[in-house]
Parts: sequence; structure tokens; C-alpha cells
Amino acid sequence: MTEPEQPTPPAGPAGAADLTDETRKIASGYAFPGPALELGALLHDGRCLPGAPVRIPLGMLNRHGLVAGATGTGKTKTLQLLAEQLSANGVPVFLADMKGDLSGIAAPGRGGEKVVERAAQVGQEWRAGGFPAEFYALGGIGRGVPVRATVTDFGPVLLSKVLQLNRTQEQSLGLIFHYADAKGLELVDLKDLRAVVAFLVSDTGKPELKGIGGLSTATAGVILRAITLFEQQGASDFFGEPEFDTGELLRTAPDGRGVVSVLELPGVQDRPQLFSTFLMWLLADLYADLPEVGDLGRPKLVFFFDEAHLLFDGASKAFLEAVTRTVRLIRSKGVGIFFVTQTPDDVPGEVLGQLGNRVQHALRAFTPDDAKALKATVRTFPDSAYDLEEVLTSLGTGEAVVTVLNESGAPTPVAVTRLRAPQSLMGPLGDAGLDAAARASALYARYAQAVDRESAYEKLTAEQRAAEESALRAAREAEAAREAREAEDAARRAEPEARAPGRDGSPAGQGMGSGLFTSLARSVGTQLGREISRSLFGTARRRRR
Repeated sequence: MTEPEQPTPPAGPAGAADLTDETRKIASGYAFPGPALELGALLHDGRCLPGAPVRIPLGMLNRHGLVAGATGTGKTKTLQLLAEQLSANGVPVFLADMKGDLSGIAAPGRGGEKVVERAAQVGQEWRAGGFPAEFYALGGIGRGVPVRATVTDFGPVLLSKVLQLNRTQEQSLGLIFHYADAKGLELVDLKDLRAVVAFLVSDTGKPELKGIGGLSTATAGVILRAITLFEQQGASDFFGEPEFDTGELLRTAPDGRGVVSVLELPGVQDRPQLFSTFLMWLLADLYADLPEVGDLGRPKLVFFFDEAHLLFDGASKAFLEAVTRTVRLIRSKGVGIFFVTQTPDDVPGEVLGQLGNRVQHALRAFTPDDAKALKATVRTFPDSAYDLEEVLTSLGTGEAVVTVLNESGAPTPVAVTRLRAPQSLMGPLGDAGLDAAARASALYARYAQAVDRESAYEKLTAEQRAAEESALRAAREAEAAREAREAEDAARRAEPEARAPGRDGSPAGQGMGSGLFTSLARSVGTQLGREISRSLFGTARRRRR
């Protein structure tokens, strides 16, 4: 009886002795003497070479980076792996958690056959462990400490991106911000901004509108409608006070490890422009607050910007210029940024040129557009002996093509890499765990309750109410004056009649004023006149006779 054929065992891990001249040359490009993050081990001809580790110098993390790849290729686990090691080296980390998968970084991972096998292949001493984490929620939508920004601090350029305004409207919004600032009208939340714009398009505010150069009533009306629609979509929660202090992202735990700040975003997935622009606000605010430090031995913060393509979709020229400037200059503040997306083509060339560290997971080439994106991705890597078009379409989950900056700032050789397994939980922490962690945070009491103090809305409402009350008083006074004039006129007309005989209002006067008395008086007067005439002239004549 013939025994069944046994499957061929997979090629086992290889040590330094198994390196060829080619792989040794690649491995030497990653042999940094200083502290570095361990990504994994070199893959060559289907074999994993643990004697050829692939690493990133810790001091080069502020030169920014890109983690890219098709859905399901392991980008999220790569973020988790990098965040763990940064935290272990005392570097705070910010993660945007789009699907809720990264919250597990706070809890120890679960070992298993696949994890043990992966660790053996790459030469990793895997131990389960959680890392200090702080959980945030955008505007309190979801679990975590609420993160809010004031409209003034958010600024017209970022807000124009969220409101989907065109270039002209963006410039007009800038003029409105300037007007509010000049008039002392604080823009804390969206109702403040709406109140200012509504005032400017009202009959009372139109004279003010004419004094703002280049702002038309029609454009102001478009902006007002965009703000109103934005409020109706539930965006009011994201703007207000207490405003989040981005300095909270720079904290370390008592044991010296960097705190991993996880912004939970599943509750706002249907508002991609909002959360992507909000992440840009966090970076811009950090840039404004942090001092210049130059190149450090380790970054002050590494910021992972997930779903980066959403940030750039439909972006205006002014917005792209602001993003490019922030990415270019924030390096000198000690902050590193990793953009996470599907292909490098999702990131504008001006920004992509600033990203010195690349971890490219597998890509698909099922359509002509996919093939075009694949060719464009290959062109972003340094020259190598690999056929990268073939390699990138054949990588397995948890494998990537890597090139980083060495300690001198030069690109390392392209290395096909099998990545290490994260030590923390590779999955969500769970609702109960998130709630408990958020409420146990020292920051919860500071930011949980929204505050609505007097700002532009209240001031304009009070002024409008005062103007209405003043107008009402003026109207009442005018009505009273009119009634007084009418009464005075009536009294003046009645005065001559009051002076006439029989007009005293007495019974006798009333009788004398009657028609009968008047007729009788006229008859008696006539007769009396005749009698007097006879007495004076006629009688004397008779006496002469």
C-alpha cells in the first residue's frame, strides 16, 4: 500500500550565513548603529531571512512617511506595529482609528499558531503586551474624550474645505472672519458664524457688507446656506468649547513610554471631509504651538493620518498649499507624519516628495486604472534589482516593499519585507473597554462637558433684540405724538365754537342755540326795529300836523 504523499514543508528561516552577496548588500543598508524600529526581515526567493532585519532609524521618523496598499493587505497592523515600538521608545503617537480596529493597542495581544509562526520567521521574540493609550472622539460623537475646535481657530481655509466652497467663496469666507475679528465677534461654534453671515445679508447689516471689499450679498448667501446645511448634518458638535489642547498629544506615561492617542472615528465615517480636515487642524495647531527644535534623536510625536486620500479630494489650491507647507515645516518642530492610503497617487506630488519612508503593501492590477496606479507606484521607489510591478502584485498579507531614510538621510535599498506581528491586541477593545478607559482618563472631566459662553451669536442676538425694542419704543412714541397732535388740532378747531353765545353747554345755552329760538329771535328783532323806527321818525311827523 502506497503511503500518501506528504506536503513539502515551507522553507524555514535563514540566518546571516544564508545571505547572498545581493541580500547582504540590501541588509547592510539597514544596519543602523543607533536606535531603530524593527519592521521585519528581508524576503528573498520566497525565503524569510531573519539575519537581514529591515529597520527605520528612530531619528528619521520626523522625515515623514507613507504606508500604502490595497484593502486587506495589512496596513492597519503595520500602523499598530510602528505605534507600539514608538511608544516603547518614549515617543507619543497619534492614530486615527477609522474602523475601531486600533483600540486593541491598549490590551495585550493573544498568541496563536500564526503569531508564533510569524515571529519565528522574522526572528522576533514575541511577548504579549498592551501600551498606554488615551481614547478620543471627534466632538463627543462616539466613545472617548471629546475633541472640539473653535471656528476661529479652525480658520477659513480648513472650513472652506469642509463646506466644499469654491475659490471665490473661500476668499469671501476669509473676509467674513476678518470682519468678525475686527468687530470683536468671537466665532466659537457654527451658530456664531451663521449669525455673523446672516447679519451681513440682513437689511441692518448690508451697509456693513458694503464695507467688506469683494464680498457680495449673493456669495454671502451661498456661504450661509452651506453653513446651515452643515449644521443640519450634525456637525455642530465638532465646534465649540472647551477647545482641545493639542499639547495633550505629547504626553508620556509614568513609566516613560509614549502615550498612544487613538481618535475613534467610526461614528463619523459618513463625513469623510470633516474628519480628514479636522486631523489637518490638529497638525496645524501643533505647528503653531511647538517651538523649532531641528533634528532630534527621537521625534516629539509621530502622527498617522489614515485614509489620507480623503484629505485631498476636491481640495482647493490654497488648501493644498497650506497642507504642503505644514508637512514641510513641521519636521523642524520634531513631529513626523505618516500618510496612510491605498496608492502613492492618492497624495499630491508636492506632499509625496516630503515622505522619505515608504512601506508599500500589495496592490491589485485588475483594471486599467489599477495597472496605471501600479506603474505610478513603482516610479516612486529608488532603482533596484526587483521587478517591482511583479513583486507588488504578489505580496502576501503582512508583507511589503520598504525603503526608508538612513541616519544620513539617504534612501536605503529597496527591501521586500515580511513584517513583524504586533504585541498588542489585533482587534477592537470593545465598547465596555473604551467607555471605561475614557471615563478613567484625567482629561475626561476637562473636556467632556461642552461650554456655551457669550460669543458672536449672543452678542448679535442681544443687539438685534435691543434694536427691535428701540424701534418698538420709537414707534410707540411716534404714535403717541401723532395722537397728541390730532388731539391738539381737534381742540384748536373746537375753540371758536366754544366762544359763541349759547355755546357754554348750560340748559339755557342749549335752548338759545336751538333753531326755534333763533327763528323767534329774528322775528322779534324785525318788529322791534320797526317800532323804534316809527318812534324816531314817524311820530314826529304826526305831531307836526
